[in-house]
Amino acid sequence: MKNLLKLAASATVLTMAAASAQAAGETVCLITKTDTNPFFVKMKEGATAKAEELGMTLKAFAGKIDGDHETQVQAIETCILDGAKGILLTASDTSSIVPAVQQARDAGLLVIALDTPLSPIDAADATFATDNYKAGLLIGQWAKAKMGDAAADAKIATLDLNVSQPTVDVLRNQGFLDGFGVDLADPNVIGDETDARLVGSDVTDGNEEGGRRAMENLLAKDSTINVVHTINEPAAAGAYEALKSIGRENDVLIVSVDGGCPGVQNVEAGVIGATSQQYPLLMASLGVEAVKKWADEGVKPENTPGKDFFDTGVALITDQPVDGVDSISVAEGLELCWG
Repeated sequence: MKNLLKLAASATVLTMAAASAQAAGETVCLITKTDTNPFFVKMKEGATAKAEELGMTLKAFAGKIDGDHETQVQAIETCILDGAKGILLTASDTSSIVPAVQQARDAGLLVIALDTPLSPIDAADATFATDNYKAGLLIGQWAKAKMGDAAADAKIATLDLNVSQPTVDVLRNQGFLDGFGVDLADPNVIGDETDARLVGSDVTDGNEEGGRRAMENLLAKDSTINVVHTINEPAAAGAYEALKSIGRENDVLIVSVDGGCPGVQNVEAGVIGATSQQYPLLMASLGVEAVKKWADEGVKPENTPGKDFFDTGVALITDQPVDGVDSISVAEGLELCWG
C-alpha cells in the first residue's frame, strides 16, 4: 500500500487531463502513449464524448513520449486507487505493462487494450483494435503490385516504432513484409528476415523527427532505397523530408498506417502512396461503453468471431488502385479521417 501511495503521489508528473460528465458517475481511465499524436487526440475525443453521454467520469493520462512505460504504470496505479471501473490502454511496452495490468484486474477493474494488443493478448480482458497485421498486409500488397516487376529488385527500408517492439509495431511490420512477398522468419520479431531486398530497419518513436532521423540513417547505409514502410503517418512525413533533402522524394514509394486527416492529405499530395486507415474514435467510444456495461451488469465484451480481439475495421486509401487489393479513394478517406 505504501508503494501505491508513493506512486499516486508521483502521478503529478503525468501528462494528465480529466473530463467529468457527472460528478457521481463511475470513473473510466484512458491511458495513451502520448497526448500529441493525432491518433490519440481523436481517441481521447471519442472517450470523452461517450463518457459524457453515459454519465461517467473520464480521467485521461498519457506518456511524455511514445515508449514512456513508467508513466503508464503510474497511471494504472492511480486508476486503481481512484476506484475506477475500467481502464482503456494503449501500451508503450506491451510485455512489461502486464504485471500492472494484472494488478488492476485483480482489483476488479476491466482492462481493455485499444489499438495495441498486450503480449500475451489475453493479459487484458479484451482488445479493441484495427487488425494491424491486415493493415500492414494491405500496404505491402499494394506496394508490390504498384512496383510490378521492379518489386523483385526492390530496396526496402522499414521505419518502425521503438526498440521494445510493441505488438502493434511487429504486426504492421510483418504484415507489410508478408504482403510484399518477403519470407518471414519469426513473425513475432522485427528484423530477422534474410531477404536480400531488405536494407534494414530503424526506430522513429512514431513522430516526424524520428522518421526523418531513421530515414537519414538508412539512406546512409544504402542510398538506393526505393520502398519505405513506416509505422505511422507522422513518421512517413519525416521520411519524406529526409528524401526531399537529397532530391529523392519523387522516386521512393512510401506506405504507412493510420488514416488521420494529415496523412490522407499527404496521400493526396503524393507524399505517401497508400495508407491503411483505422478508427480510433470508434475504438475509444466502444471501450467506454464496455466499461459501463461491466460496471452495471458485470458483463465483459466479446471478440469478433474467429479473432482473439474485437476488430474495429481497416481500409486502404489511395488514388492509385491496383488489381487484387481492395481500396477506397482519397476523397472517401477524407470523409472518414480524424485529426
